[in-house]
Amino acid sequence: MKPTPAPADPDPAGRPAEADTADRSDPTAEAGAERTAGRPQGRVTLRSDLRASIPDGLIALVVTAAVFALIYARIKAKTSSTVTVMPFMADAGGFWMYFLSQAFGWTALLWAWTTVVLGLLLSGSTPRWLPMSAPRLERLHRTTSLNTIALILAHALLFAAELVRHDTARWNSAVYTAFVEAFVPGGYDSGTGVWAMPIGQAALYVAIPLGLLFYVRHRIGPKTWRVLHRFVIVVYVLSVWHTLLYGTNVWYDGWFRTTVWLLQLPIAALLLVRLLLPARRSEKLSRPGAHNGSAAGWALRFTGRFAAAAVIAALLAIMISGSDGGRTVPPEDTSSTHTHD
Repeated sequence: MKPTPAPADPDPAGRPAEADTADRSDPTAEAGAERTAGRPQGRVTLRSDLRASIPDGLIALVVTAAVFALIYARIKAKTSSTVTVMPFMADAGGFWMYFLSQAFGWTALLWAWTTVVLGLLLSGSTPRWLPMSAPRLERLHRTTSLNTIALILAHALLFAAELVRHDTARWNSAVYTAFVEAFVPGGYDSGTGVWAMPIGQAALYVAIPLGLLFYVRHRIGPKTWRVLHRFVIVVYVLSVWHTLLYGTNVWYDGWFRTTVWLLQLPIAALLLVRLLLPARRSEKLSRPGAHNGSAAGWALRFTGRFAAAAVIAALLAIMISGSDGGRTVPPEDTSSTHTHD
């Protein structure tokens, strides 16, 4: 299965502008409630954001169609690494549903990337150079979050449907097998998928509640929500890991795989800036002796900043060296890496 990107981090709901400003503390997004000229608007609800997400969702479908057309054309021309990994898939028409799943996966990863970038931009003081006002960016952040979840589900469901389509067993047995392989950790036992599939499934199962908890934030409490919301960045990392580990489009090293690595550089840089210049005064990293909080808290904040800087250094090393972790030579027996029976 291809990328299972990771989603989303919708923003705070139903609180006055002043209250939301005090809560901006998450590494991936905590923008305030909708407001215009400093005046609080109506409470943000899941229903209102679902309506607002329709234009963004239509754009996502157009992008998915374009990606599918590109994948299909490359399969027909036998220039895609997918054909090298799985030669039986040279029959583009016979496996169109699988390629459509791939297309939804890539769009989901792009929307997840956009969501995380918007969240990081909005988590502190909104930069003045952004083309939209903060309230509009906050709503866009929420709608891309919801559409990311929808794209991930479409990606996974199409993968499962393809398994059912090519299973020769009775329909009920085929559906059960496809469900286990696509949605149950450990159910897919083929080659690299033994690790890649559970990673993608973990990203999916954690992303959905994290994305939707925003809409019940007033019930679980803002402090609890802030703590949980910080795991959004972990979901995104799992999604990228799943993609690089299992995406046949980026199976071998080359410019496409390196580009996926390169796109992580803005996120790592924005995260480091967010940690070095936190929105909340209590999160600032002073000298150990001058720190008012616990020693463990200071160590945790320092570790976070150090890890973000280390990730940036690693990404730059990948860019410069060209060693992106891809396979360099096709295996002699590709049937052991991906099976489709």
